[in-house]
Amino acid sequence: MTSFLRSHLAFFVALLIGVALRALAVFGYRPALWFWADSFAYLSSGLDLRPLASRPSGYSLFLWLLSPLRDIQSVVVVQHLLGIGIAALVYAVLRRRTALPGWGAALAAAPVLLDVHQIQLEHLMMADLLFTFLAVAGVAILVWWPKPPVWAATAALFLLALATITRTIGLPLIVIAAAWVLLSRAGRGALVAGVAAAAVVLGGYAVWFNSAHGSYGMGGSSTWLWSRTMTFADCDRMNPAPRLTGLCPSEPRLAAPAYIWDAASPLQKVGAGREELAGEFASLAIRSQPLDFLMTGLKDALWAFEWERRVYPSPGPQSAYVFPESVKPFSDKIASAGRTATQLTTAYQGSPGETRVVEPWAGVLRAYQQQGYLRGPFLAIILLIGLGGLAARRWSVLLPLAAAAALLVLPPMIAAFDHRYVVPVVPLACLAAGLALGARRSASPDVQPDQRRKVAAAHHAANS
Repeated sequence: MTSFLRSHLAFFVALLIGVALRALAVFGYRPALWFWADSFAYLSSGLDLRPLASRPSGYSLFLWLLSPLRDIQSVVVVQHLLGIGIAALVYAVLRRRTALPGWGAALAAAPVLLDVHQIQLEHLMMADLLFTFLAVAGVAILVWWPKPPVWAATAALFLLALATITRTIGLPLIVIAAAWVLLSRAGRGALVAGVAAAAVVLGGYAVWFNSAHGSYGMGGSSTWLWSRTMTFADCDRMNPAPRLTGLCPSEPRLAAPAYIWDAASPLQKVGAGREELAGEFASLAIRSQPLDFLMTGLKDALWAFEWERRVYPSPGPQSAYVFPESVKPFSDKIASAGRTATQLTTAYQGSPGETRVVEPWAGVLRAYQQQGYLRGPFLAIILLIGLGGLAARRWSVLLPLAAAAALLVLPPMIAAFDHRYVVPVVPLACLAAGLALGARRSASPDVQPDQRRKVAAAHHAANS
């Protein structure tokens, strides 16, 4: 036991600090933090067990599964445990697959344990934390072995499919993971079993969605992609059909999300069929200006590497994702499905779920959050380390690095930049960097550890 503790001492120290920070959140912000009105849409769907039309409802299923607890704060505690689980996965994989010392693997897991914005995401009633856990778990299972066995490939792609019905940005991760299984030479059986597992999850959700909305899908809105194109679309170059000209942007341009909500947005002047018209406009804009579409998304993605976190699109705690000094009480405004926030939270736990800021715990956490997070340039360095590992042909880096890159670039390309979308990148980037720095050079990606021992024993016998 003593040697075990000594071997993992650095991780246990970081873990203890991470648990203490999460305790401050639980005691200081009760029962949870809310994001208007997305949090209440998820809660409403979890109460009625009906898929949302505007977004996938995997998180609502999560809330439904935890509903017997009848306690929103218990949901948040579970989310904090999942956050700690993400760090444990990064640490465990690095100790197994690399020659990193305990402190090195603990350092790679530290951003997950100690970043205040990770902790805030865990304390928020939103889908992002659950998505991050499922995505990291799926990737961790695949890189646990040089060649994942059939059951591991099946479990990993099953988890990534669950991540996809939580946030649709998980879909490219399934493609990346399937390609990894193929490249790792795990065998056709592993690939087929993994893809089949993902198909069962996605197909089952599509059937459920169809039962509620009359079409097969996972939920989503083409207006988000339209709002993204509004930041660069040039109708003189696009030559849109008359039915689309009402959606053309005017000067000055707004931030992409503002085109969804702003009263001056052309979208607010469109009547019936605006989803179809927005989708048609976005498709035309991308086909007419593909380079502008690509460069706009990439430019916004680079904001993740700035020293100060960019508050976007407008100032305020909701955009910055911080622990606030004060929280407004619930209003009588309809939150979702014809019910107010008070009605929804009362239906879930038997009492209103308004956030109460409790001192001194909240104040200590607010003081910590001034500096206690991973600065953008350090994230860039972590990603460059992973890229360097790939250049050095340490192929175990490929899967987590590709997944991190996809989660970094795709959201600002198809919707908008938001630091909430950057947080899931961090554990995958740290895993890739750890694999790059600590990979055992002698380990072939096609040879299992027990096989390597047999080869070494044979080589020793031949030279005796």
